[in-house]
Amino acid sequence: MKLQKVTDPAFKKYGKVVTNVDFSQLVEELKKTPCPEGVVYEPSVESLEALPVYQALQDVSYGEMPIQIGYCNGHNEYLNALEYHRTSEVDVAANDLILLLGQQQDIEEGDTYDTSKVEAFLLPAGVGVELYATSLHYAPCNASDEGFRCAIILPDGTNQTLDENHYAGGEDQLLTAKNKWLIGHPEGGLPEGNHLGLTGENLCVKDLER
Repeated sequence: MKLQKVTDPAFKKYGKVVTNVDFSQLVEELKKTPCPEGVVYEPSVESLEALPVYQALQDVSYGEMPIQIGYCNGHNEYLNALEYHRTSEVDVAANDLILLLGQQQDIEEGDTYDTSKVEAFLLPAGVGVELYATSLHYAPCNASDEGFRCAIILPDGTNQTLDENHYAGGEDQLLTAKNKWLIGHPEGGLPEGNHLGLTGENLCVKDLER
């Protein structure tokens, strides 16, 4: 698998670069957040949501819908899982990182997905992208040994704990949090009970052609 750029034509089916919002303050504040050896995700962070970019993103990117700004930071080299939402997600990189992406349209019967269809894209420091609702994604991956820091902007309440258990079958088995449908890989280290529908290799960014 070749490492591509978010400015390459191949990225257009997954999302677009956000050019009408100033992310500079967000990036500087994000640099102050922890970057553990594993991966940490915080869906809503007060210090990030207090910045002027909160209002800009809510108005410009989400059409005045309530949003949350959190982060996903750490060190990660593997795909492990893919998830999707009913809404776009905006990702902003504080340092260079790699996004592993697929398309919801390629999910097959039985909610399985062949990881050979995943593509890898470099998201440079300071750049924000909108990932469309049909884009499969998960935690970013390292572009260097320093790990990654990535702001995650989503509609308010996304990825929070579900209020009810879901037993409707079909796609409902993928719902692991509010507005979050997830397909895991058997080697991904996910908690018991997650649907392990990713087939093929658990992709590693160390194997990318650069």
